Amino acid sequence: MFSLKELEEAVGFVHGAMPPTPQYSWPLLCERLGCEVWVKHENHTPTGAFKLRGGLVFLKELLASGEAINGIITATRGNHGQSIALAGRNHGLPVTVYVPHGNSTEKNEAMRAFGAELVEHGADFDEARVEADRVASEKGLTFVPSFHRWLARGVATYAYELFRSVEDLDTVYVPIGLGSGICGVISTRDALGLGTKVVGVVAENAPAYAMSFEAGEVRETNAAATFADGIACRVPSREALSVICRGADRIVTVSEDEIADAIRAYYADTHNLAEGAGAAALAAATRETEAIRGRRIGLILTGGNVDAPIFRSVLSGKTPGLYRTA
Repeated sequence: MFSLKELEEAVGFVHGAMPPTPQYSWPLLCERLGCEVWVKHENHTPTGAFKLRGGLVFLKELLASGEAINGIITATRGNHGQSIALAGRNHGLPVTVYVPHGNSTEKNEAMRAFGAELVEHGADFDEARVEADRVASEKGLTFVPSFHRWLARGVATYAYELFRSVEDLDTVYVPIGLGSGICGVISTRDALGLGTKVVGVVAENAPAYAMSFEAGEVRETNAAATFADGIACRVPSREALSVICRGADRIVTVSEDEIADAIRAYYADTHNLAEGAGAAALAAATRETEAIRGRRIGLILTGGNVDAPIFRSVLSGKTPGLYRTA
């Protein structure tokens, strides 16, 4: 998707706006999985999630293109919207963000705090996305998709930091929402000439990318009813799927209970807060402990923006939305 030179230019730009995030090997987590585990802490960005990197680079490239911009509009479950809101604020651009009804209260508040006008529409992300795209055409606004090569190049900067800091990673587990994160990791690995296996992770209740990967073409689902809202995708990106099919080793599907267990494990072993999508990589690695035993792996903790009621429910031993003990 991009060259090493393009990636390094993006790294320089992103680091001008935020410091690199850390990657730590936590002893208790290593004991839990029986291998050397490195966690990439994208929950430590200024928005609490990896998406900020993509928003920064997307707005930079958009402005450099010379396109007339009357305003920015996008759709999100939260982290992408925060990234565009912050980047838009940095450039003095008005940003409108569409979210589905019932979206995370705290993510909504964060987007407003970064200056976005928030509009609720539809039952899920994809319905909000379709409406935002329609309004963009109606009002002459610039629509920012949730997958784009500029976004992928921006978020790829976390993969560059990880690969440059930790040598000889056997496998990196990456949650898949719309695909910018995993495509960034695959493209960075290839640009650096590494042999690391890249494994995508989806929720059982939002399996569109797993189904599409197996079929080799886009497969949509009618629902994405996972409490891990960052990976609640019904309609995969064809461009992202192409990169994933060429470059991912496999896609692991994890249950709601496994995601909740992983949130608890992160808190117990590292005292870090992981949202559902952020914990999905750990859930997948936990499922594959025999295969990774004794190896060196990376886990992308994509974000920590979980609403307090959900986190309380998880810490009490429940799986949000399912109301049963773990």
